[in-house]
Amino acid sequence: MVDNPYEWLQSAIDQLPEFLQPLLVMLAGAIPYIEGEGAAGLGILAGINPIVAAVAGAAGNILCVIGVVFLGARMREGVVSRKAARTEAMRLEPSLVGGSGTAPAPGGTSPSDADPEKPSRKTKGRAKLGRWLVRFGVPGASILAPLALPTMLTAAFFVASGVSKRWVILWQVVAIVLWTSLIAAAATGALALLGW
Repeated sequence: MVDNPYEWLQSAIDQLPEFLQPLLVMLAGAIPYIEGEGAAGLGILAGINPIVAAVAGAAGNILCVIGVVFLGARMREGVVSRKAARTEAMRLEPSLVGGSGTAPAPGGTSPSDADPEKPSRKTKGRAKLGRWLVRFGVPGASILAPLALPTMLTAAFFVASGVSKRWVILWQVVAIVLWTSLIAAAATGALALLGW
């Protein structure tokens, strides 16, 4: 049996009242890059019941994703309505809004003069997620997405792409539950194997 390197974490969690321990895991689940699976794993290492830790971590992650989806959808609706209003204004009075259709970019160049060699602003994770979305659809991309980006960013990406809020929430919840369950089972098995 190997000494437990997480005794400090377990003693710190033990000092909290028992009802606050899952709330702490839930708050950790709402943090990008920790998310439900990371929070559940940390909770299990801290000595919290694996089922309680997994449910709390997933709940924190899910609540945060739902908030991101609704906020992102409102932002997208605003952008789409402003763009529609601008297009309608150009159709009615082209001379009032510039008329030519292609405004010069800052620095005096038109958008068509962009340097083709210049790297895209997309991050590798967003680019990978975009390819998965095209190839596997929202269900497959949602399940694979935690390998590239946090679920909060994935949800925002899907909503910005025009995917329905309900569809995003459904598949993000499925992905969060799946990944949290896998990590919780792995952490529980590892602790049992090591005898901690």
